[in-house]
Amino acid sequence: MTLLGMMAILAVSLAGCKYAGDLVAAGAGGASAAATANPAVGVAVGIAVQAATQAAIEYVMRKRQQAEQDAIAETVGAMNVDESQSWRIRHDIPIGNEHGTVRVTREIPNSLAICKEAVFSVINGNRPDSSRAWYVTTVCRQGRRWKWAVAEPAVERWGFLQ
Repeated sequence: MTLLGMMAILAVSLAGCKYAGDLVAAGAGGASAAATANPAVGVAVGIAVQAATQAAIEYVMRKRQQAEQDAIAETVGAMNVDESQSWRIRHDIPIGNEHGTVRVTREIPNSLAICKEAVFSVINGNRPDSSRAWYVTTVCRQGRRWKWAVAEPAVERWGFLQ
């Protein structure tokens, strides 16, 4: 396995770590500096790897968060006002699979699209005493699909989307 391959595996495993890009960059920069005996090359490689790793992690996290939002939006789209239902997302890499409950609070008809407002919970874990956080969102029909329509609560819950 190449050094770059090992760095990619490390980056994916540390995706939830705030310093993943820095850790991978330090390893790549140090290895490059040692291999070339030139610290400037090590610094340049470290900076490039840090930027690429950070961009890759943010892309992966945005895609995972979009899948979670799409799962909630599709659940809301199939529901009527005052109806409650469970929602769940299962990612290809089974880390961060989320679930909870969603309740449609109102329908928002307008000339552009049919929209619904919903309150949803996110349960952290599968134990009966797992913590639960509540959020409000709006989803709108986009063709045949229902999609997330608002940035809030993305600021707090889905920071990578901002």
